[in-house]
Amino acid sequence: MTKSKTKTPTRPVLRAGLVLLLAASLSACGGSDGETPAFMQVDANGVSTMQPAALGTTLAAYPLETISAAEAQSLAFMREEEQLAHDVYASNAIRWPVLPIFGNIATSEATHSAAIKTLLDRYQLPDPLAGLPNGSFSSATFQALYAALVAASDPSLVDALKVGVQIEELDIRDLEAQKAGIDNADILLVYDNLLRGSRNHLRSYMQTLLQQGGSYMPQYISQATFDAIVNTPIETGR
Repeated sequence: MTKSKTKTPTRPVLRAGLVLLLAASLSACGGSDGETPAFMQVDANGVSTMQPAALGTTLAAYPLETISAAEAQSLAFMREEEQLAHDVYASNAIRWPVLPIFGNIATSEATHSAAIKTLLDRYQLPDPLAGLPNGSFSSATFQALYAALVAASDPSLVDALKVGVQIEELDIRDLEAQKAGIDNADILLVYDNLLRGSRNHLRSYMQTLLQQGGSYMPQYISQATFDAIVNTPIETGR
């Protein structure tokens, strides 16, 4: 029986045993042993990039379901959050050009934000970023967060890397929370792969941070979940 929805009007470091247990949980929900779809490419450093043409082809095979108000709000929220990641990393790539990680992941995050835009277009929903330049957001919350994260990145390279870890951790928390109010299969498909990308980017930023002599305490997810991610391999699929 199909669930009733309100239709939205459309407009143009752990002990080894615990790490293994949590790693198995990650695998069960699309972790390192899962199959990477054709629209996600993951390089040796964990940079996880959506391929727009392949994503469009994949989504075309899914039925266009009725979209709830909660799902529409979720897409708008995640569109801005994925763009936030891109914009902060792009700023840091200019501020800290000594390492390629910021530019590489910024390029990837642009495709993550574009993947959400693909879903907004698919459901004929307005884009909250329409007409806005990089570093500008329709939400005051995201605008303030962007300013705070850019400022936090400024003192040192280590601080900028910590911001990278923080953003990916935030993304993981929010994507998991957003999934709870969604049942449209196409949206869940994209969110699950955005989660895969965020876990990979978290691994990459954390590894680089440690190489630079820095450390980090999780702010948004539990220490156990954080350690289970950073102590398991990049999720490239089979």
